[in-house]
Amino acid sequence: MLKKIIYSATVILGVLTLVFLLFRGMGDPAKLVAGQNVDPRTLENIRKELYLDQPGWKQYLLYLNDLSPISFHTDAEISGRQLRGFFFEANTTRRPGIKWPYLGRSFQSKKEVGSIIAHVMPATLVLALAAMILATIIGISLGVLAAVKKGTLLDHGSIIGSIAGISAPSFYMAILFAYIFGLWLHDYTGLPVTGSLYAINEVTGERYIEIKNLVLPALTLGIRPMAIITQLTRSSMLDVLSQDFIRTARAKGLSEHRVLWKHALPNALNPVLTSVTGWFAEMLAGAFFVEYIFGWNGLGRVTVQALEKLDYPVLMGSLLVSALLFVLINLLADMLYRLIDPRIR
Repeated sequence: MLKKIIYSATVILGVLTLVFLLFRGMGDPAKLVAGQNVDPRTLENIRKELYLDQPGWKQYLLYLNDLSPISFHTDAEISGRQLRGFFFEANTTRRPGIKWPYLGRSFQSKKEVGSIIAHVMPATLVLALAAMILATIIGISLGVLAAVKKGTLLDHGSIIGSIAGISAPSFYMAILFAYIFGLWLHDYTGLPVTGSLYAINEVTGERYIEIKNLVLPALTLGIRPMAIITQLTRSSMLDVLSQDFIRTARAKGLSEHRVLWKHALPNALNPVLTSVTGWFAEMLAGAFFVEYIFGWNGLGRVTVQALEKLDYPVLMGSLLVSALLFVLINLLADMLYRLIDPRIR
């Protein structure tokens, strides 16, 4: 596990470096902050405030220093860059301190990127979790039934449905579901085309959770992982059901229900667990167009809007948070393998 943690930290460092190099070549951030018609003196002051007047290697080190929870800053830098969370007395010397990672400020709203992402992240987590629960429950159930009923109409139907689900792009299914269930059948379903996790009461002004807004985006986001989980569960179950310990369990007189769910399924879950964790990480990091189409105010929608407005700090922060989530969830999957399968331990 220590090797995997070191490997994960190396991956994150590589992503940080790549993001820094990519966005440093996409134009002058000072002009994006102040506009194209700004006078040279103001432009120079903005470059100095953003440390753009420093050499590239020093900008990179300052960038890592901002993102690291353990960093080195002087009083002037703490005040000027408005960092938070230091646990030591301020002084004029440069010394280490513990802080929250600083992602910069939005070019458009001037808000801290960390607060923007923290505001929308719960909605993305709820959407990804709902889609993954839906995909996992239905996918495993269909996979087990298809394996038990191998060669029947149910088995062939699950295979065809899985292929169709894998082949359909999420953005296309989002548009299709929005039209069918949100517009065409709206009188029967009552589901809105757009909406986020929270809605505002027009009378009191209070914010409340609107569950029906979650249905269409969660269903759209869950189709592809559900199809893959169905195929993986079917294939793995067929392999496990042919092994000797299953025949021994049946010979001992155990019920078929107990054989399937107590003995066969736990031993078939390793590839399914890999798929579930991988897809959950991808949902957190890649639900951009689904959120955008349904107007779901999450990380994906904020990222697309930042891309449209060339708001590089928000875009960089979103990419870094997405990469970090992906790495952490895959690290968690490695730990879960050891809990589920004693052979790995």
